[in-house]
This record gives sequence, structure tokens and C-alpha cells, in this order.
Amino acid sequence: MVDLGEPRLTRSPKESLNIIKMLSGTSYGADTSTLLKVYKALIRSKLDYGCVVYGSASKSVLKALDTVHHQGLRLSLGAFRTSPIQSIYVLSNEPSLELRRERLTLNTFFKIKSNSFHPMHYKVINPIYGSLFSLRLSFTPTFGFRVGGILRNLNVNDFPILEKVDEFPPWKDIKLNFIDDIEHLPKSTTSTLVYRSILYEHRHRFSNYEPVFTDGSKSEGHVGTAVAMRNTVVSERLHKFCSVFTSEIYGIYLALTKMDSFNKNFIVYTDSKSAIEALKKINTLSHPLALKCAEMHQYLTEKCLSIAFCWIPGHAGISGNEKADQASKTASLMLENFVPLGDARRAVGILILKKWQSISDEQQVNKLHEFHHSVRHIIISNFYRRQDVILTRLSKCLCVSLVWPILCSEPPPMCSRCQSILSVKHILIECPNFNIFRLNRFGRNITIRDLLGENLHQNLFLFLKDIGFDKLI
Repeated sequence: MVDLGEPRLTRSPKESLNIIKMLSGTSYGADTSTLLKVYKALIRSKLDYGCVVYGSASKSVLKALDTVHHQGLRLSLGAFRTSPIQSIYVLSNEPSLELRRERLTLNTFFKIKSNSFHPMHYKVINPIYGSLFSLRLSFTPTFGFRVGGILRNLNVNDFPILEKVDEFPPWKDIKLNFIDDIEHLPKSTTSTLVYRSILYEHRHRFSNYEPVFTDGSKSEGHVGTAVAMRNTVVSERLHKFCSVFTSEIYGIYLALTKMDSFNKNFIVYTDSKSAIEALKKINTLSHPLALKCAEMHQYLTEKCLSIAFCWIPGHAGISGNEKADQASKTASLMLENFVPLGDARRAVGILILKKWQSISDEQQVNKLHEFHHSVRHIIISNFYRRQDVILTRLSKCLCVSLVWPILCSEPPPMCSRCQSILSVKHILIECPNFNIFRLNRFGRNITIRDLLGENLHQNLFLFLKDIGFDKLI
């Protein structure tokens, strides 16, 4: 008989937790990295499915899902139930379900915005009943208004998404002309004098082709692109969320649009190998700007213009490339305010990561901050299960001998020699009882960050074994 008392969304992941329990233990089982992969595949995927829709539920209802999420992460790490949940998030490199729902919601929102033929496009872009939701706070807002609240919470204004471009049909073979006079020479081992010499000979052979140099740049809060053509330089500023690849490929598209008024043959020079590769894979790659370049190229070739593309090294003293590079870094005029969908998703990931970091920084009492400030944690997967468990419990400065009095509402244990509170930090670097072992394994002037930081000390487990502390964790 089916139990109707518990919703299917929580019942199914809880059943899958039994698999994690069978694969994990304090002294046996798979390593942390493998267990987290199993958790993401079997449990987190179920919690993510449909969260864009059910994310409008009340916080009290959504809180039931957090229990499953926390239990799965604790089992994978081998952590205690008393471990701070913010530390669990950092050590597993997994944010809270609330942050994941916000990220997936924004990704869905921008995906709908990029496709004007989506059935929900107009309702998402122009949500209605705004005055109703502002007056009746108990009413559940629609998807569009919920997204607006998330963006405001992230201190970000909504921005336009580059419209999706239909891919070319498979029977329509688009061929672009590429010149590989320089690209085969590795930049790390080739002198700039060699590049300039080859380019001089190259320009002699293609003297009937007009050179067009493009470049893009990205710095903190600034993205620009530029085209150097016929003694003129055209530059544009792009949205700050655009990637450097977008600035490079848009520079090529901008150059193609400027050729429409000329009756000449052109060679487009760019120092971006990724842009050249994108154009070479135009029949399999669906980046909208690459497709726009192909469309513009086809339009120009139908007008009997011959256009080729060539890679050149950046910062090699090539005049046209230097002009375009300088102009892209100082571009101030924004004519096209757009962000490709891929860049928007990366920006959402960065914004959610910053919010996660700010939440972690607000934790006043968190011993993990002593040696690991960033929420971006690199999971080391070359340990045995027992070593993973020890490392996890040390990272949260808890072990069996230290946490048991807390569970029993007893005073914290005291060091028999120092008469100070017994903690992992005290045992690892402070207690004089272990000075000989500490000097033998670590040397002098050791800190907790040296032992448990991002670069884990290679003798940590040997030291714990020397003092017999490994059996108490």
C-alpha cells in the first residue's frame, strides 16, 4: 500500500540514500569523490528535476528537501551529524538546495529569453498581475516575478539575451576559407621576428586581399571588441557578462558587416584560435555569433567577394593587431547590448558563487575559516575511505573524543598537561606532549593552514598514527 503521508519528491531520494549507506562507512567503502558522484546522479538529480516549478512553494515545504540533501552529503564525506552544515557545503563543494534552485531558475529564464518561439517567452519577459502580487504578499508570484526577485537579491539588473540562431540544415554545407601560414607554428617556441617575417611573405602573396584585423579584450567590468580596416579603427563595448571569446567572435562578425560596402577581397586576421576553431566547426557548433558570421560570409560571397580567415599571434608587434588590441581595451561606445546564453549561464554561476561566499563569510563561529576561506574546495580523491573520513572530521575540528561530551551535554574535555580545552588545533600544533612527533613529521613553525589547507601536508596521517589519534577520529 502506498504511503500518502510523505510526498514522492522526498520519499524517492530517501530510498536512494540506502545505496550511499551501503557504499560508505568510517573504515571501508568508496572514496569521497566517488560517493559524491553517486549522490549527484541518484539523489540530487531528483531534487533538481522540476525545481523551477516547485521552487515557488513555501520555505517550510522546501525545508523537507534540505534534510535529504544534508544527509547525502554527510554520508559521502563521513561527517558527524553535529558538523556545521556550512562546512559540509564547502567540503563537498556543493551549495545549498536554495542556491541550486536559484541557479537553475535563472538558467531556465535566460534560455526562454533566447528563444522568441518558446511558448512561455512573452509571459516570462512581460509578467502580468504585478500589482496583485505587491498587494497580496501571501499569493505565490509567477515565474517571471520570482526571477526578478532573485536578480534583485543578487544586485543584478536584467539584461538582454542574444537571440537563438537556427543551425544550418545538414544538406547545406557551409565552407569557409582558412589560410594556415602561421597557425601551425607554436607561439611558445616561435620568435616574434619569425612571425613577422612569415607574415611579410604572406602579405606579399595575398597583396590583392585587403587586410582586416580584429581583436577582443576582457578585464574587470569591461569587455570590448575592435576592427582595424583601411586605416580606420572601429570599436564597441559589450556587456560586462560577455566572455573574451564572445568579444573575439563578435569582432569577426563586426568586420564582416563592414565589408558590405566594398567591392574587394578581404582576409580577416584574428589572434583568437578559439574563434578560428569555432568557424571551422560551423556545421557542428551552434554558437549564435559563429552562425551569424557564417550567414554574413555567405551573403558576401553571393556578392562575389572572396573572404579568408587567418590566425596571427597577439602581442607580436603586428601593426594592425596592435591597433585593434588597443582600441578594444579602450572601447566606450555600446551599440549592441546583448549576452549569449552560454555567457549568461557562466555569469549566473559566478553570481551564485559570490552569494555562497558571502553567506559563508557571515558565519562568525566556523573553525573551517582558519585554514580555508574560499567556498571553492578541491576534493582530493587519492585517499582511502578511512583517510577521507579522518580528513573531513579534522577539517571541522571534531573527532569522537571531542564531540561525545558535547552530545552528552557535558563540559568540553581538557588537556591533562596544558589544562586548556582539548581541540584538534591544540593536538596538531600546540600541545607540548607531541612536540617530538611534531618536529619529526612537520619541522618547526607549522600552522593549521599548512596541515589542513588546500595543499594537505604529506605527513599528516603519519603524525596522527604516531600519537594514536587516528583511532579516536
